[in-house]
Amino acid sequence: MSKQNKAAPKQRQEITGLERLSLRVSSMINHPIAQTQRWVTIHRLDTDGEAEWEEVIGLIAEVPELDLTFNDDGTVTVRWERSALQERDDFIIEEDSEVEVAEEAPF
Repeated sequence: MSKQNKAAPKQRQEITGLERLSLRVSSMINHPIAQTQRWVTIHRLDTDGEAEWEEVIGLIAEVPELDLTFNDDGTVTVRWERSALQERDDFIIEEDSEVEVAEEAPF
């Protein structure tokens, strides 16, 4: 006799349009080039719904550290200043984005 110990097939979970747009915008903002220049231009794709676009842009606009510029072509340019970590003088940020502590740890 063979054992029929089959697990129930996993259901594939679709991501919503809002989640997809949020991931794309987050990826654009977190891209190394965007982080270096401290700005990125976000564009709306044909597959992005109006409600989703408005919600994501609204959430970004609520972040006080971000400055949004609404461009004539429908894109949005997001700018930000250096973070508090980057302004500290006891950290050295190298070109390859590794952070080194200038002083040795006390332990």
